[in-house]
Amino acid sequence: MSLTAPRTGVLSRRLRWWTELPLIAVVYGVYSVGRLLARGDVSTAVDHGLGILHLEKLLRINAESPLNRLFTEHPSVGIPADFAYAALHYLVTPAVLIWLWKRRPAHYRVMRGWLMISTFIGLIGFILLPTCPPRLLAAGYGFVDTMAQYGSYGWWGGEASAPRGMGGLTNQYAAMPSLHVGWALWCGVVLWQLGKSRLTKSVAVAYPLLITVVVMGTANHYFLDAVAGAAVMGIGLLLVRPTLRLAGRALGRLGALLPEPWRERLAGRLPGAEAGPGGAEAEPAAVAAVAASTPGTSGAAMNVSAECETSAGERIPRQPNHGRGPGADAGATGTDVGAAADEAATATR
Repeated sequence: MSLTAPRTGVLSRRLRWWTELPLIAVVYGVYSVGRLLARGDVSTAVDHGLGILHLEKLLRINAESPLNRLFTEHPSVGIPADFAYAALHYLVTPAVLIWLWKRRPAHYRVMRGWLMISTFIGLIGFILLPTCPPRLLAAGYGFVDTMAQYGSYGWWGGEASAPRGMGGLTNQYAAMPSLHVGWALWCGVVLWQLGKSRLTKSVAVAYPLLITVVVMGTANHYFLDAVAGAAVMGIGLLLVRPTLRLAGRALGRLGALLPEPWRERLAGRLPGAEAGPGGAEAEPAAVAAVAASTPGTSGAAMNVSAECETSAGERIPRQPNHGRGPGADAGATGTDVGAAADEAATATR
């Protein structure tokens, strides 16, 4: 699957950081509020968690149990894992987004869209399937909350990775799917596909695996939560390009209803006219679409000198014979072709 953005219409316009940052902030804010409002009945969440644990035991894939014992018995493993769970989720993902913006701008729009779509799919999972994480199950199930056990070493308290005193601002029963794993997988795919060095590709493989081990060892997620997080990212990847195309068509229709100056601004003064982060040069079809939607222009050609004043007898080279009076020189077209040929020959010297 191509990781570049669809080069159609408005979607190929140049992105600006002062519009991109608010967009990301708004999307993350909506996600955070939605996650908080998705709190369900605690008993239902506990039932879902026990059901997942029972299924894992039947399939013999309950890897979180031995990992949690390892993290609990060895602070040299558990404490770094707690820091990784509390911090990397919020540091590595923005860093990869910034790297895309600066170093791989042609891929930025699709990858950012993939991340956002998958995040909203995960939010739907939190609403439909509230799940109690292993650390909140009764003690008889053998899990220890390492974040609480080693809380004195970090800024978090006993309520997931939330800072002390702010546990009420998080939903501790939003365990299914694990977006810690989902976002880490996104980072890994981006670095693997677009990174060039061996070190980058090594990090691309190691980081998602590390986060998967961490979320299970700290008893914040079941193994199936991690599997669901990966599945959510897969669904988001399948949906991103159709979603971007649909958004492009919607913006194109909106642009056709706007006054001409606003339409040009929305299209970036012809879509993709500037190459920059998230955009490439527009295809001829995109330019023709803007021309066709502009009153007073034809789809065949646009007279670039329509509003230009020239001296008597002066014409712009290669300009079609539009609007010339009955006395126009019939050989002017041939003269223009000759002038164009002269310019092309000069350019190749």
